[in-house]
Parts: sequence; C-alpha cells; structure tokens
Amino acid sequence: MPPTSTSGAAPAPDAAPGAPGSLAPGPVNIAGIEVGGERLVLLAGPCVIESEEHALSMAERIREIAEKRNVPFVFKASFDKANRTSVTSYRGPGLEAGLKVLARVRREVGCPITTDIHEPSQALPVAEVAALLQIPAYLCRQTDLLLAAGETGAAVNVKKGQFLDPKSFAHAVAKVRSTGNRRVIVTERGVTFGYQNLVVDMRSLVLLRDGCAAPVVMDGTHSVQLPGAGDGKSSGERRFIRPLVRAAAAVGIDALFLETHDDPARALSDGPNALPLDELGSLLDEVLPIHELGRKARG
Repeated sequence: MPPTSTSGAAPAPDAAPGAPGSLAPGPVNIAGIEVGGERLVLLAGPCVIESEEHALSMAERIREIAEKRNVPFVFKASFDKANRTSVTSYRGPGLEAGLKVLARVRREVGCPITTDIHEPSQALPVAEVAALLQIPAYLCRQTDLLLAAGETGAAVNVKKGQFLDPKSFAHAVAKVRSTGNRRVIVTERGVTFGYQNLVVDMRSLVLLRDGCAAPVVMDGTHSVQLPGAGDGKSSGERRFIRPLVRAAAAVGIDALFLETHDDPARALSDGPNALPLDELGSLLDEVLPIHELGRKARG
C-alpha cells in the first residue's frame, strides 16, 4: 500500500496542484497584513520567550518602532528551541505556557504572532494563536510537519534549509500547497559553507521567488550565525547584519526577519547574532529607501 501521512492527508501525486512552477507569485495575507505587496513587512522579536514580561515589553517596543515608519509588524518568539546545540541550553517555556504568553501579546499589543513548530501535533494548537506558522530550516523537508501546517489553513513560512539549493526547496513549498493551502512564504537564511559558517547567495532571493512562486523573506540575523561555534552554543557575527539586509533589500524581498533583543549579551538564545533593539529603527531607516527603489525598478 502507498504511504500515508500521520496528519491524515492523502498522498499527493507527483504533479499535484501547487507543485513548483504551477502557480504565479501573489501576496499572502497574514491577519490583515499583506506580504508581497508594496510595503516591506517586519517579522521580529526575541529568539525565545524568556518571560511573559519580556515578551510583552519587546513586542510593544518593536511595534512602536515599526509604526513610526509605517512598517507592518508580526511578532516572533519561540516557545521551544528544540534544536539547541547543548542539552543544558535554555529551550523556552514549552507549548502550553508559551502559547499563553503569545496569546497575551497578541491581545494586549495588538500584533499578529508567528512562532515555529517542530512536530505535526503542534500545528493545530499553535494555529489558534499564531497567524503565521514557521517551519524551521532544519525541518523544512519533514513531510508530515509541512502537511500538518498546511492543513491548519494558517499562513506558513517555510525557512530554507542550510543544506538546500533554491530549486530543490520548491518541493518543500509544494508539500504545503498539496493540502490546498496557498498561503505560503519562504525565507532565505544562508547556506552552509564549510564548518560552522553560513553564506548568503543573493541570487537565491530571485531563484526562490521564481521557483516557489511565493513572497520572499530575508532572515538577516540567522544568516550571520556561526552554528555550534560558541563552545556548546551557536555564535554569530552581528556586524554583518546591516550589509546583508541592505543587499537583500536591493535585490528584492517582501519581508524582513530579524531576531532582536534589548540586551543581546544576556539573551537566553542566539544573543551573538541578535540585533540590539536600540539599532532596529536606524536599520529600518537604511533599508526602507533601498527596498522602495528596488520595488520600483522591478516594476
């Protein structure tokens, strides 16, 4: 008998609707925010939920920075960092407690939520709170996870694995679309270059848009990560965030993903590659004019 998905979806034929090349690019609506329209969208927040108070404070401050510049904003924070380098590293509050925090942020700050899922069983409960489900780069080929995310009907952000080329990545997007869910965006976060290093091929932003027929996000902070280079944790080269983001805006992106923290040196996860919160406004001031020029040039 043919294999079946644990999420309940029937296996799709090789030429299923939503396969690479079968759709035209178009905007994706996330709780009233259009990704792929004229405005650059910001997906931002701390890597992980550190406390309820910290999440609320960060969301409020990022919203103020974004609103001042007329930038649509979706708050990001993880309830569980399931892929930490060391077993002793902080992972987060967990699914139940984390979703309560994110629901409060959504309610009190008034911004849509995105967070990552790691198992098919997490898709439905997370979709009750998050308008955008994030598929981690390491898990971007996990068929059951992609199908479960698609079946919720929520928008899905699939992050391209550090081990994949843009052409191959289109098949991951097709898995989500095989559920009938066309609300997919894709994220570039760098590709492995030797040991403990990532590089960003700016051609990938064009290839992703063409091959996946989806709005494209640039992850400006994970792209400068040095995986596992911090003696039991990842390190990073924060100084490259600005030039990479400026370059991506010139090539053409629809949204910008940034992990930011009010005190990166004390962050509980990914501090070395987090953008200091007090630099977020000036970074957006640099990027927005470039994005607008690029958008006009592309027509």
